[in-house]
Amino acid sequence: MPSDNFLQQKQDILSKQDKSSKQSLDKKIRDLCNKINKLENYYTTSSCSGRIILIIESNKKEHGLFVKIYHDLLNFEGFKRDLKKICDNTSKPQKLDAPFCSHINKQLTKNPEINNDLAEKSDKVDFGATKSRAKQGELISFKQEPCGIHVACQTLKDSQNFLDKAKFAGWKKSGIIASNKRFVVECFSTEKLEFPIIKKNKILVDDDFLKIIVEKSNENLKRSWGKIEKLR
Repeated sequence: MPSDNFLQQKQDILSKQDKSSKQSLDKKIRDLCNKINKLENYYTTSSCSGRIILIIESNKKEHGLFVKIYHDLLNFEGFKRDLKKICDNTSKPQKLDAPFCSHINKQLTKNPEINNDLAEKSDKVDFGATKSRAKQGELISFKQEPCGIHVACQTLKDSQNFLDKAKFAGWKKSGIIASNKRFVVECFSTEKLEFPIIKKNKILVDDDFLKIIVEKSNENLKRSWGKIEKLR
């Protein structure tokens, strides 16, 4: 049986307001998170179903670095239009500081209709790099990131049990983080792409390369989603 302290921590975490920019669970990973949170000895602290981002390169974390975030498959024509808008400085300034997609909010997991609406809005959010930064010619990179999840566990044995299942399901980049407060299993898949894509308002690659990247990124996202379902 879980200790009273663990149950209190679980209740506190799941009742907190979601601090991510998205403020909701990714649709593709919601069922997995809900299933984990129903188990006595586990609860999720953050999650991401996999995503594609355009981000201003910087040596330090700061506001306004995220230019565009995609949580679904890319369409070549739409993606090319997005890149042109960024280069033309027609993007609408907005802050999208989202190092990880979602911290669980208990209230947001109770109503599927609300969750779906929030998830759809987050995928349509407009560009986040300001015109002033774009005019400075800062380097913007394309990053396709795999699924990831952090799970707090009651005991070390619980942690090892979850870790074994995650690795069996294909989440190869995973391990246990131990502290005097709790055990956390950090799980990531390995599908990943990253390269510079815009510099000084100019797209650095041609259409043939972009088409390959769109196809490869979509394949990687589909594999991530398959691993989410396998772990569930």
